[in-house]
Amino acid sequence: MLFLDEPTTGCDVEARRRFWAAVRAFATAGRAVVFATHYLEEGDAVADRIVVIRGGRIVGDGTAAEIKALSDGRHVRFRLPGAGADPSARAALAALPGVTSVAIEGDLVRLRSADSDATARGAFEARLPLRGLEIGGADPEEACLALVDGSAVPEEAPA
Repeated sequence: MLFLDEPTTGCDVEARRRFWAAVRAFATAGRAVVFATHYLEEGDAVADRIVVIRGGRIVGDGTAAEIKALSDGRHVRFRLPGAGADPSARAALAALPGVTSVAIEGDLVRLRSADSDATARGAFEARLPLRGLEIGGADPEEACLALVDGSAVPEEAPA
């Protein structure tokens, strides 16, 4: 069994790839690898199982998909020319069906939604000149934060 703490901190992209290839080979040989990381995308990409701890207690335990599913809502992202400069844009976007939060950075809009299909449909019906529409679930960081801050609590908390 191998224990690693923040194993790729300071690695460049190629070194990180070589490192994880070596770790996968180690694990494929039937050995266990446990690593702690704050680089959540890396955990999402390489871990078979993720455990999230809050205050010394396990608040999430499962595959990356299972952990991400504990965070409610989905995201709808797109570019909307002029959104960051338009003071009324935030209110108009918040009024779209299903929207629970709005983030605008320049022309990039990120909406959290309880119903991403209805949100996207509402944006098209409003004839918003959006580009690059992306719809997806919580990313690893959002899911972890929801578990750590308590806004996503598993139906049955792990023992």
